[in-house]
Amino acid sequence: MDATSMVERPAQHMRALQRANRVRLARSELKQRIARGEVDPAEVIAACPWEAETMEIAELLRSQRRWGDTRCRRFLERLGMPETKELGSLTDRQRDETVRMLSAPEGCDDVAITPLWAATAA
Repeated sequence: MDATSMVERPAQHMRALQRANRVRLARSELKQRIARGEVDPAEVIAACPWEAETMEIAELLRSQRRWGDTRCRRFLERLGMPETKELGSLTDRQRDETVRMLSAPEGCDDVAITPLWAATAA
């Protein structure tokens, strides 16, 4: 191994750590904004910003107030989607259906999956 490859390896490692930290901080801020009701999770799913591309859909849904594991699981079961599905890997159909279900709670039979932001907006 020559000297240049030994120098490049730590630099590449540091860039990866910096990117991971940047994603973590941005994702944390996004989840806090969702919890405060400043950001609509349906908009995040539709737009899929860079910080949410590798985020699991269940993690995004659980960041809403009053959305725990059970509510999230029930919601995703109705969509036929696994909790570990990453937002960036959603198909157009999955993305549209998820946004529709989150945005139009009156179209859902189960009151338990009505998002808090939709109930307080009325």
